[in-house]
Order: sequence, then C-alpha cells, then structure tokens
Amino acid sequence: MTKSTWPKLDDSTMLQRLTFPEGRVRMVLDTDTFNEVDDQFALAYALLSPEKIDLLAVTAAPFFNWNSVSPADGMEKSYKEILNIMQLMDVKNAPPVYKGSSQYMTSHTEPVSSEAADKIIDLALSSSEPLYVVAIGAITNVASAIAKCPEIIHNMVVVWLGPNAYWWPTQKIFNVSQDYQASSLIFDSGVPLVVLPCHGVASHLLTTPYEIDACLRGQNKLGTYFSDMFHGRFTRFGQNKMGWSKVLWDVAAIAWVLNEQWVPSMVRRTPVLNPGFTYSFDDSRHFYKEAIDIDRSLVYMDLFAKLRELPN
Repeated sequence: MTKSTWPKLDDSTMLQRLTFPEGRVRMVLDTDTFNEVDDQFALAYALLSPEKIDLLAVTAAPFFNWNSVSPADGMEKSYKEILNIMQLMDVKNAPPVYKGSSQYMTSHTEPVSSEAADKIIDLALSSSEPLYVVAIGAITNVASAIAKCPEIIHNMVVVWLGPNAYWWPTQKIFNVSQDYQASSLIFDSGVPLVVLPCHGVASHLLTTPYEIDACLRGQNKLGTYFSDMFHGRFTRFGQNKMGWSKVLWDVAAIAWVLNEQWVPSMVRRTPVLNPGFTYSFDDSRHFYKEAIDIDRSLVYMDLFAKLRELPN
C-alpha cells in the first residue's frame, strides 16, 4: 500500500480522536521489556492503574543492543521479562502476553507476522470503543498490524514513546532508528498518534539509585527487584558515580494515559520522518498530538505510591 492510498480520517474526526480520553480506556502495551529498566516500571504502572486502564494484552517488542544478540532474542527476552514482572507482582487475572516481531520491517508493504500484530488487529476490530496501543519500544508490531489491516486506524490511537521533540535536531534515537520503515509508516499511515518525546519531555523523568532504594527497596518483591536492577544491570551506565541519575523514559507514556494535566500536549501537523532521521514539515498533512512537558514530581509521587501498595 502506497502512502497515497492509506485510509484517511478527516480533520474533525482526527481532532476528536486525539482528545484526551475520558473514563477508562481499552489498552495494549507494546514493550521491549528487557531492553533496560524503564519498561518494567511502565508495565507495573499500567497494571497498577485499573481505574483508568483496562489492559487487554501486553505484547513483546523486538530490540537489538548490548542486551541482546538479535531483534528476535530481544523480543524473546522481553516476553520472559513481562511474565517475570507479573509474577513478582502476583497479578490476579493478568492480561495475556503475546510474542512480537522477530525482525524489523523492510518496507511499508511488508508487515512482519507475529502473535502481537494479529492481537492488535483483533482487539482494534472487536469493539466500537477505540483501542489505545501504547508503544514504548521499536514500533514494528504496531506498524505491522496497520500494514496488514490498514482499516484499524479508524478504531485505534497509538501512544508512542519514541521520537525526540519535534524541534530536536535529530530523531536518531533507539525506538525510532531500530526500524525506520515501521517508524515512518506510523507517521504516514494517518493513524491517530500521540508522541511522548524522549529528549525534551520524558528526559525530565530522572531518578537515582538512592531514591529508588529509599522509596521501594524492602517494600515488596517488585520494589527490591527494581532496586537490585539499578545496582546491577546498570552499572555500565555509571550508577556508581556520585551524581549519577537514570531516566525512566517509558513511564511518560503511561502518565499521559492517566492524566494529561501531568503531561500537557499540543496538536500539530504530522512531520515526515526522513531516512536520515530528521523531520520535514508539511502543513497539508494530518494532525497528531505531541507532549510538550511533564510534571516529574506528580508522576513519580503517583508511581511510587502505587508500587508501595503491592503486598510483601
């Protein structure tokens, strides 16, 4: 399917769909959970927020970096880590977990088959209520679902922790640059899209090993697991140095779903993602929404309170 033949939403429908959702939302979380530590926090945050989030499924996204030997290996490790987090939380009636793409897309017209993409399609078509697909990794699973069944854009909203702010000089950042075809498809497809920028917004969500230890260690199994990860898996990032802090990027996407006042956003015309990971702008393109700020204190106060409520 070429860019000119994507199904379209008119401006009025698009703006209505981009309005912050009132009430509880149907949601899928698409996550590269073993990539580092922020996905684990985001997953737990979503599971602990049933007042706003009806989490229907969790899907494992591919990743390829120092923590995996291939995109497929990253996806498999993420799948196992999702199950591990749910076990540590002792989640009752846990949502089903699905394996995602084992490779990245090679073009807009060649979706990567996976359980995850098929489940996104099924859930988008199964109700008149829109499906919020919150993607906090490479967006291969979501883009593949759209490429396979383009009509789902009429009944879904993609919330993506991926690019940098629209004014940032480059979009060459992990969640975008892993899969250019999938990333550019999301911008071109006309799907209602909310972007939570990494640099410029989510980058405010800094925390430290000292804060994690003080707020979470010893409170329950998950809190201690999170503390141990900061003192173990992330020594490569410099956590033993005085003054070191870590961004929990992916928490921003869950925070937006919970309360847009914590994460104010604005409507713009969707940029074009160039192959060199820069943006071009065209005022004739469809609308999208992009977060412009985040209240770090309110988000962490809510997150830590919910994490501390888990039983020992």
